[in-house]
Amino acid sequence: MVNGLQLIADMLHLVAIIILLLRICVKTSCADVSIKSQILFCIVYCARYMDLFTVYISTYNSAMKIGYIGVSLLTILLIHLKSRNNNENASHHDSFRIEFLVVPCALLALFVNHEFTCLEVLWTFSIYLEAVAILPQFFLICKIGKAERLTVCYLVVLWLYRVFYLTKWGVKYVNEGSFDFVSVLGGIVQTSIYIAFLFYFIINISRGKNLASNLINSPLTLSSEDNLKEKATSASVYCIPIIPDHSISHNIDIKKVLKQ
Repeated sequence: MVNGLQLIADMLHLVAIIILLLRICVKTSCADVSIKSQILFCIVYCARYMDLFTVYISTYNSAMKIGYIGVSLLTILLIHLKSRNNNENASHHDSFRIEFLVVPCALLALFVNHEFTCLEVLWTFSIYLEAVAILPQFFLICKIGKAERLTVCYLVVLWLYRVFYLTKWGVKYVNEGSFDFVSVLGGIVQTSIYIAFLFYFIINISRGKNLASNLINSPLTLSSEDNLKEKATSASVYCIPIIPDHSISHNIDIKKVLKQ
C-alpha cells in the first residue's frame, strides 16, 4: 500500500508539471505564473538528485530524477521567453525575495539533518526548500488578484501530491512504527501553506468579495470602450475589481461609461 501511495503521488506530481507546461504554452501571457517559484523548485531537484552520479537504484528512478531537473529548466526557459516576447515586466509583481527562503533553509539543513555529509545535507536542504518554494507563486496570485484556470488546477494537483505523500508516511508509521522526521516536517509545513492559501480563498468568498471569479477568470482586457462597458457592468454586479491594461495610455472614467 505504501508503494501504491507513492506511485499515485509521483503521478500527481507529473500531472501538475504537465498542467503547468500546458498553461504556459496555450496562453499568451504568464503573468500569473511565478518564475521565482520555478527557480526554487529547480534548486530543489538539483540539490536532491546529486546522488544521480553516485547511486544507481533503478532505470525508473534515474529517469524520474533527470526528468524533474530537465523539465524544471525547460519551464523556467519557457516562462522567460513568453514574458520577454509579450514585453511583460514580471519582476514588478513577482517580487518575492527568494533569498529569504533559500538562506534559512540552507542554515537549517546544516544543523538539523540525519547525517552531516554533503549528499545528506543537500537532500535535507531540498526537503526544507520544497516546503516553502510555492510561496512566491501564492504571493504573486494574491498581489495581482487573478489566475488562469490551469494555474489553479496546477496548484490543486500539486497540493494533492503532497497530501498523498503525507498519507504514505502515516501508513508507514502505522505499519512499521517509524517515519522520516525531516520529510514529515517538510510535508506538514508545505501542506499547511496550501491550506492557509485555501482558507484565504474561502474567507474572501464568504465576505462577498467573490475572489473565486477574480482568481479563475482571465484578466480584463480594456480593448475598447464597448468591451469595457460590458465588463464594467458585470464587475459592478459581482464586485470583481477592475484591473486595467497598462498597454492603454488613456484613462477611461468607468462611471461615465456606465451612465451611457
